[in-house]
Amino acid sequence: MILIIGGSGFVGTELIKLIGKENCLNLDKNDSTTFPDITIICDIRDVNLIDYFPDNIEKIVLLAAEHRDDVSPTSLYYDVNVRGTKNVLNVIDKKGIDNVIFTSSVAVYGLNKKYPDENQKKNPFNHYGKSKWEAEKVLVKWYEEKSNRSLTIVRPTVIFGERNRGNVYHLLKHIVSGKFIMIGDGKNRKSMAYVCNIAEFLKFQMKTTTNNYKVFNYVDKPDYSMNELVEIIEKYLKISIPSIRIPYWFGLFCGFSFNILSKLIGKKFSISAVRIRKFCATTQFNAELVHNSGFIAPFTISEGLERTLNYEFIEKDKDSVTSNTKNYNQ
Repeated sequence: MILIIGGSGFVGTELIKLIGKENCLNLDKNDSTTFPDITIICDIRDVNLIDYFPDNIEKIVLLAAEHRDDVSPTSLYYDVNVRGTKNVLNVIDKKGIDNVIFTSSVAVYGLNKKYPDENQKKNPFNHYGKSKWEAEKVLVKWYEEKSNRSLTIVRPTVIFGERNRGNVYHLLKHIVSGKFIMIGDGKNRKSMAYVCNIAEFLKFQMKTTTNNYKVFNYVDKPDYSMNELVEIIEKYLKISIPSIRIPYWFGLFCGFSFNILSKLIGKKFSISAVRIRKFCATTQFNAELVHNSGFIAPFTISEGLERTLNYEFIEKDKDSVTSNTKNYNQ
């Protein structure tokens, strides 16, 4: 039996579909719209977390994280991502579970790094990235304490796909709306990951035997520039997108202005300085370890984008299930 912690979300739902609900159990602070019958509601910070763990668990997939980009107070990132991880490890020690797959993030590297691989020096620029890096160190320490343990850390780039309401969806929606304005020259490239592919990779890693420690950046190649992404959307949806551009410095000025306004009136806006920085940053990551591991992604990045565009902006007969997450991987 596989225990998925945080399986009610975007990636977890796809993973359960792949491995079959008869083979797993989901622990999450939120109910699962798709798999409520195998979901137990609990919080990984709960001191009584052990009460929710069954005895027949062979592997843990730890997906649970605080990752929205508007979390307040920021201490919540550390409460969930670090203290929650420690709490999970304390429980699995008592249960004798020795195999953990953990989803971290490329946010541990920081912004504007030159194609970092898994050995790149860690320099996270936000609390999400800092808390994920702290959680990784906690997990490595756990792994090193006993010789028969297995630990796989997967650092995905920003994840997109059907039904998700994260950053990529909002970007696509904004571009499709006709109100999109390019900030900067649009030459900055973005690494992305399609949800069905990352779920397949997590399933692939479940074959890991004991006494292994592995770390992977997960990216679906190639990395598109913002200009290329706009062209793909124009071509697939057969629309014309305005070619208006504004300088980066002016966009950043607007972002800081909205930050100040937000503090003054207590309202959150979709525009902020950090989102402008993220939009204009080049965020490319080396994923050679993944693509040399024997794993074959079921979809290309262009197929993933087309499937997402088709479902979200063309298909009429679709369900109302969505994943309301704002991913802070980049």
